[in-house]
Amino acid sequence: MKKMTYFLPILFLIFNCQTKIENVKNDVEISTQDSLVYNDSIKTAHILVALCDNKYQGIVPVPAKIGNGQDPNNNLYWGAGYGVRTYFKKSKDWELLKQTKIDETILERLVFKHKTQNFYLIADAYDGKEIEQTTIDFLKSSSGQFKDTIHINDEVIGINGNANLITYIGHDGLMDFQLKNEFINLDKKQRDVIILACYSKRFFGPLMQDNNVNPIVWTSHLMAPEAYIIHDALEGYVNNESNESIRNRAAQAYSKYQKCSIKAARNLLITNW
Repeated sequence: MKKMTYFLPILFLIFNCQTKIENVKNDVEISTQDSLVYNDSIKTAHILVALCDNKYQGIVPVPAKIGNGQDPNNNLYWGAGYGVRTYFKKSKDWELLKQTKIDETILERLVFKHKTQNFYLIADAYDGKEIEQTTIDFLKSSSGQFKDTIHINDEVIGINGNANLITYIGHDGLMDFQLKNEFINLDKKQRDVIILACYSKRFFGPLMQDNNVNPIVWTSHLMAPEAYIIHDALEGYVNNESNESIRNRAAQAYSKYQKCSIKAARNLLITNW
């Protein structure tokens, strides 16, 4: 029954993409200096989620409760059944360590630790009306222009451009607006990225050609960016699997939950340039 609850909103989201083509703990310390020292032996993944928003994004509206971009608790991409917060909190592989509000743009930050590996996952829920800023932060992070750290378990770990893997999840805002920023890699460090949004290779690719990024998973067509995709992809990443192996994990999850063929899922979720 739960799957049926969220099936209709996902149909709305996919249709929208087609029309466009046609308990809080407040002890996370944040710093933004590029030169901050952090423990780079601890691997991290940073997920930037643009909350689904009927009002501020150019989408065909989903039901109001899950389409309020200012309400993480019920949002389709965060607090709903297949949202990042709900799905990862239920995962047997990850332990939630911290949950906090950052500011008026990042409405909630979650910090998870993998239960068998020394690997941290940071997930940020951006206010849906800030989808352009979410996109900019992702592109600046993937190019190394925006680097940051957080303190967790007496360690300083890297996020944004200091993370090993940077992920964008949500509506593809680049179908609605254009960015004037240049996202050129200046530190010559290659970063891994995953972009779960409709036609992400087509729209993000031109802005990332000078980023020196390694696109592990991005998309060729319409898609539903639900959390099981990144969850299963991360299992491969944590275990140092190849791009192709990680892509296969993502495709298998998509095939299972969307009830499509594995061939269709592999055609949708692609890897490399």
